[in-house]
Amino acid sequence: MNRRRRLAAAGLLGAVLALAAGAAGTDRLRAQSAAPVPKFEVDPSFPSLPPGKLLGDVSSVAVDARDHVWMIHRRRTVAAEQRANAAPAVLEFEASGKFVAGWGGPSAGYEWPEREHGIYVAPDRTVWISGNNGFGTPPPPGNSDDMLLKFTSAGKFLLQFGHSGKSTGDADRENVKQPADMHLYVPANELFVADGYGNHRVAVFDAASGGFKRTWGANGGTPFNIVHSIRVSNDGLVYVADRGNKRVQVFTTGGEFRQQLAIGAGTAAMQTAAGLAFSPDRTQRFLYVADLGNNQIVIVDRKTMTIAGSFGKGGTNPGEFGTVHEIATDSKGNLYSAELRTRRVQKFVFKGIR
Repeated sequence: MNRRRRLAAAGLLGAVLALAAGAAGTDRLRAQSAAPVPKFEVDPSFPSLPPGKLLGDVSSVAVDARDHVWMIHRRRTVAAEQRANAAPAVLEFEASGKFVAGWGGPSAGYEWPEREHGIYVAPDRTVWISGNNGFGTPPPPGNSDDMLLKFTSAGKFLLQFGHSGKSTGDADRENVKQPADMHLYVPANELFVADGYGNHRVAVFDAASGGFKRTWGANGGTPFNIVHSIRVSNDGLVYVADRGNKRVQVFTTGGEFRQQLAIGAGTAAMQTAAGLAFSPDRTQRFLYVADLGNNQIVIVDRKTMTIAGSFGKGGTNPGEFGTVHEIATDSKGNLYSAELRTRRVQKFVFKGIR
């Protein structure tokens, strides 16, 4: 009888402990789901295009030190019968959405991309342009976009890295190969490049001379599969959106791997992590990830590298995403999306953290 009582007591204690553990786990989940995250509201009036001008596929968006918003689009994707009304490839807007200027396209002295892809505006307002023509099976007609271009904010040509159709692959120190994105790490004056459509690497160049400095590939046995976006944080960490592998990998500026986060791992989407942006606070508390396959923005707690929330869905209405491709933030925390299928940039006004 004593033995039965002991077993019953032990069973009761185990049940109590299990209930307590379950309650604690539930409390943790509730606390996690209740954690404050940034909230946004779409501004359907943004931007104001020049009258009569049309956009092709909008591939990227950037914000400069004055909170001016920049976009690059593919003029060649405007229907042939309407191409005379296509807006310039590079467009600049005030934060309000008012059009400022447009420029870009083929000219003597440099090789303009045959398929525009990336735009990045450095703190000094120099503008960097990339292209990804040559990507696909079979590749499209024309040369591979194996170069980067640097301009003033007014569109004056400054520098070209690499040359059209000249890359020999991941070991090439003179050319990139269909690069997707770039970011200037100011303390070292180094340009970090997501050299990711034709190559499978991060490449780092001297931003002044274009001289090659170093390169690295993905951590682990799986190579990068479209290195699509790259950002360097204030504390010197390099965030790489590996679109085809549905992940963000984190490195030091020297290329040492730190950690990674899966994006959209439980979904049917074949490709996810496409664009990256930081919240503008000094510690850059949040990392935003554009999930191309699921048409949403994933909000990541940068300190813990855990997903804190997300917003958005596919569609053509304001606030919905039509193949969200790249993203950017301004100094007030507003977020901007460049979308291919809907051929637009949207502004999401920051409404606080709650």
